[in-house]
Amino acid sequence: MFSMIRRRAPALYPVPEVKVRRDPAPTRWHYRYQRMMLTPTYRILVRVGLPILTVALIGSLWYNNDANRTMVTSQIASLRASFEQRPEFMVNTVEITGAQPALELAIADLLDVSLPTSSWALDLDSMRASVTELTAVKSATLRVRLGGTLEIAVIERVPVAVWRYTDGLRLIDSEGVMTGMIPTRGDRADLPLIAGDGAKDRIIEALALFNAAQPIADRVRGLVRMGERRWDMVLDRDQRILLPGQDPVAALQRVIALDEAQDMLARDIAVVDMRIGTRPTIRLNQPAMNVLRNTEQVEPVAGE
Repeated sequence: MFSMIRRRAPALYPVPEVKVRRDPAPTRWHYRYQRMMLTPTYRILVRVGLPILTVALIGSLWYNNDANRTMVTSQIASLRASFEQRPEFMVNTVEITGAQPALELAIADLLDVSLPTSSWALDLDSMRASVTELTAVKSATLRVRLGGTLEIAVIERVPVAVWRYTDGLRLIDSEGVMTGMIPTRGDRADLPLIAGDGAKDRIIEALALFNAAQPIADRVRGLVRMGERRWDMVLDRDQRILLPGQDPVAALQRVIALDEAQDMLARDIAVVDMRIGTRPTIRLNQPAMNVLRNTEQVEPVAGE
């Protein structure tokens, strides 16, 4: 009886084991990682930014400690002080140029610089602003020269007139800025005198009038601003020339021409009114008026 079970005959040679080939394609996450690493920005971020961020984080945690922060602050202050106090940065003297002795004292008292001091401790802009706030100073330049000298170069305002105001006599420059005060008129007799409200604001016009009055300069006592509208020129012997608000220089020149032609101002005249250009008017002094009235009364009798 044949067996129904078939048996496999033993192999004469060993059958090699078949290996399954691995797919060379990367996984999705590995592919994304490789693409990200190929990006220049991401590589820089990982290689440079991440270490810096780590160091900054550690440093901030360390600096948040009060003791560490105090130590760093004091060390920085010590290094800065040792640098600023070096001999080449020290200011030992102050030199003020272009100023009168009185103004030099005023500037020195205003700044009050304690010497020696480091040039790093000087705020030159603030010091210059303080100096230029003085009325007698037009401009100032501050600089630290080699050798440790603080140079303050000052340009003073030059007074061109004396302004008589309610609080006294003031010196003013060509811009109408007060440069100082004087106790008496005789202290600056070389300067012309102006008076009245708003006179300093029309200083240029006043100087032009003084210049036009050169032929009678020895008789001119000053200019008075009337109602902030016009000028009166005051002469000796209480004479006045009333000038118009418009073109006063031309009106004054007409008066001087009349004086040169007819010796008008040498007569017994109190006022020469030039406010109406087409009709100049003169006013006689009281003695001259009395003589004139007497002459008018005598003339009819003499004619009879």
